Amino acid sequence: MSVPRATLASSPISRGASVAFRAVHAQWGTVFAHLPDLGCGRSWEAVWKTRPPAPITCVECQHPMYAKTSRSGLRFFAHAPHAPDCEIARQGESEAHHLLKLELASAARDAGAHAELEVRAPDGSWRADVLATDPGGRWAMALEAQLAPITAADITARTDRMREHDVTSIWFSDRPRPPWLGTVPSIRLEQPEGTKRLAIAEGLVKFTDRGWSAVPASLTQFLAWAFASRVVPHTPRTPLWYPQRSLATVWTTPQYITAEDTHLVEDERRRREYEARMAALGAAREKKRDEIRAKNAISRAKALAEATAAEQAARAAQTGRLREIAIRFHGIDLALAKLADEHGVTATVGWSTGDPRYAGGVPLVDENGVTAAIFDPDPGRVRGHAFRLLAGLLLIFPSQTSQQRFEKAKKRTTYKPIDGYRTDFVDAPPSGTARSRRHTSSARACTCTTPQLVARIQNAEYPAESSDQMGPATALFRAQCRACGGRYEKPWRRTGSTPINRTSHPGPRHSWQAPGPGQ
Repeated sequence: MSVPRATLASSPISRGASVAFRAVHAQWGTVFAHLPDLGCGRSWEAVWKTRPPAPITCVECQHPMYAKTSRSGLRFFAHAPHAPDCEIARQGESEAHHLLKLELASAARDAGAHAELEVRAPDGSWRADVLATDPGGRWAMALEAQLAPITAADITARTDRMREHDVTSIWFSDRPRPPWLGTVPSIRLEQPEGTKRLAIAEGLVKFTDRGWSAVPASLTQFLAWAFASRVVPHTPRTPLWYPQRSLATVWTTPQYITAEDTHLVEDERRRREYEARMAALGAAREKKRDEIRAKNAISRAKALAEATAAEQAARAAQTGRLREIAIRFHGIDLALAKLADEHGVTATVGWSTGDPRYAGGVPLVDENGVTAAIFDPDPGRVRGHAFRLLAGLLLIFPSQTSQQRFEKAKKRTTYKPIDGYRTDFVDAPPSGTARSRRHTSSARACTCTTPQLVARIQNAEYPAESSDQMGPATALFRAQCRACGGRYEKPWRRTGSTPINRTSHPGPRHSWQAPGPGQ
């Protein structure tokens, strides 16, 4: 039987009314207001507006009840005045809630089950809106119409209480977005336009391809499947396709659960195969890079040896004009200090300044004439021999801007090391400041007959003595007399490589040679 859904308003049937659809007739036994024959072969008129009133009482409290109808034609039983405080008297449910219960009961009967409304647990711990049972007594299922707000904790607790009595439950709502949907086994219903029966809107799904999609079905069809265990509750592990909401619990067939399991196993297999393939490709790439690095190490060692030979030749020839110019490059003193402080390398400007292998930069060489770094190379000139040398050295720039300019320029060329250039910068002050005028000290000159010299090189003092000619360090650094405190302006040379009193500890001293990033 289909129940008219003339109204689903949430207003009560009458303010303060307590309604029921089941009562007890003194002669006929249990009667049901929603059944055409009251469930006992009698008409509604046999109990409605009769004089004297029909002998009908509440199944809960045995208080007299009256047969009544709402403005929309809904038939029900209501307590007579002065009813005791029984469960039915307290409910005050809306007409929409009762209509939905009738729909559930009607659909359950159409699906082949026996259905009763407002069935109470033997111990009174719960009450089912509709209790559907197998005619053979094998199962019992509560069909709950839930239109009022309820928390996830409350609906879960009510479900658990029924399960303790071997009664499973399905919760139904015909509201657009019940927030509890999917918290427990549940279904959202809707009445399609042009039809008189309710249909499944959310909660019944099937697995297709890689996710879940909705299954159209009537309420009666769904209940027939649920009663026969052809559909069961399931927690999906793959997404529900839009516009379906992501629900924690859905209804589906066991075959679709198996399909999801198969998909997940296959997806995991594909994922492992992909990761193994990517790992193999990564290992092959790294092996190739290691081979390139090994080749680069050889070519860079050769380039560094050639640069060292060029430096020794330049020192022997004493071609120092370009070197003297390079010494005055803005910020080069800070670059030498950075080498000493951060890398423990005491360096000076190379005599081979101007060689094309430095790409327009200034070679900074250690005490053995080995190039330790290049100061401010021109990115446009880094190619050929220059590229092989600079790709394995530290490049120091007079500012961060010039460092960034170099790196940006080299990104657009084929002359790019496999591991990138090793670059750094110093914060050189503007030209003309006191910090850049390192050769214009106002200290007085030493006039001692026997000066006691020390050489100030970066952040350390080294022993020194008078000399007949200027050594490599004297062109860049100054000597000072400890006896008078004045600067020593005559030729001098350093007599030891061990600092007398280092003012900052740059770490162990060694000849700098870059570890050689790949080309």
